[in-house]
Amino acid sequence: MAHNINFNEQTGKHSFFSVKEKAWHGLGQIVQDYPNSKEALHFAGLDFDVCKRPNIHRLDNGNEIISTNSFYTYRPDTNAILGDRLGKDYEVVQNTDAFSFFDAIVEGDGIQYETAGALGKGEKIFITAKLPGYIKVGNDDMIEKYLFLTTSHDGFGSIMAAFTPIRIVCNNTLNAALKNFSNAIKIRHTANVKERLEEAHKVMGISNQLSVQLEGIFNQWAKVRITDKEVQKLIQLAMVPNKEVLQNIQNGELDELSTCFKNMCDDVFEYNMTSPSQQHETTKGTVFGTYNAITGYFQNVRNYKDDEAKMKSLLYGGTAQLRTQKAFQLCESFVKAEFAGNWS
Repeated sequence: MAHNINFNEQTGKHSFFSVKEKAWHGLGQIVQDYPNSKEALHFAGLDFDVCKRPNIHRLDNGNEIISTNSFYTYRPDTNAILGDRLGKDYEVVQNTDAFSFFDAIVEGDGIQYETAGALGKGEKIFITAKLPGYIKVGNDDMIEKYLFLTTSHDGFGSIMAAFTPIRIVCNNTLNAALKNFSNAIKIRHTANVKERLEEAHKVMGISNQLSVQLEGIFNQWAKVRITDKEVQKLIQLAMVPNKEVLQNIQNGELDELSTCFKNMCDDVFEYNMTSPSQQHETTKGTVFGTYNAITGYFQNVRNYKDDEAKMKSLLYGGTAQLRTQKAFQLCESFVKAEFAGNWS
């Protein structure tokens, strides 16, 4: 599988590190102990500066005009241009700031940097850090609590910090956003440091609230039984790409569904029935298991073009994230209807 991790010609290293795990496709640095933010920056090859400069326009007569409203960003260590045609208000958020921002969120209280890296020429960076404590489902199904932060130097996208629970047994990202608030906060690159920190603290509030709520929800789901037929229907509804397909499912016109869509749903169902992580007391034949089957399919079965595509799909509001959030809503509806006796 291709990857898009930054390779630094100067250092001869890939810009990625992870703790104890084999880093993506064996690239990058594997470290034994959790680093502090300064060490994490170094291990991940993110200890480079980013500069912002005005664009220069060359005229036909050989003269040059320095722009006052069009800028580009570059990294002096490799001279790679990271972003172009940026506005004058665009603030460069240095990689060190992204980490200190993270440190400030948790105020150094037990945060553990687990992975970090750069994509492309270094224009996108990401960090995942583990928070203390677990979400516990049943007696021994543990979900770790992570914060995921990503920022870019290319003018596309804001700084994003998100709370991301990950089920240990199969490394599944459980993208759960509850009705009234998202699990993520987006911060504009034009925001000043004080504003950014205020937003950062909201992320911690979200994480604490979501942890408590999700523990209750997942434990409830783990006790609600679901038949194979109901699982198949829930999978179809979660994986729906558009209104036409939804209409076909609701009308029971399954012959109208494309082979591609049917195969995908079959793959999710097969994962639900056969994956070892689906044989636990908490997952086998339960609504929690159905939710995990859909997240597990996107994480462990589906093929992606490269790592960046997978990450976008799972964490940057891509298909996988949308489908798993849909699955979350459907499981909630199923449980409510189950108690009311009217899921069809």
